Amino acid sequence: MQDAEILLVEDNSNCEELALRALKKAGYDKVTVARDGAEALGMLLGEGTPPGEHHEPNFVLLDMKLPKIDGVGVLQRLRSNDRTKALKVFALSSSEDPKDLEQCRSLGVLAVLPKPLNPELLKRWLH
Repeated sequence: MQDAEILLVEDNSNCEELALRALKKAGYDKVTVARDGAEALGMLLGEGTPPGEHHEPNFVLLDMKLPKIDGVGVLQRLRSNDRTKALKVFALSSSEDPKDLEQCRSLGVLAVLPKPLNPELLKRWLH
């Protein structure tokens, strides 16, 4: 099993379940889930959480269509923070709109992974 810690940011419970299943098949067991952009930023930047309770995952799998703060907003905040600006982020999207994909890349995502997640694709990108 992989020792990497992953933060999955996904608001859809069906997509979350499929992603967790794919991650488990790919060998990843240390997964924390945030269900909206504000919760993800709280976990990653410590906003609204007690001191010392922020997460420092190896990777973030970030759905781009989220309530409260969308994926682009989350990425912008992560990239503007010295501690998280180099965090490895993979965007999760069902969109194939070139404008959406380019916006993700301009904010430093390593790849845009299609939903539902494929365990073999995860292994290839996360190793």
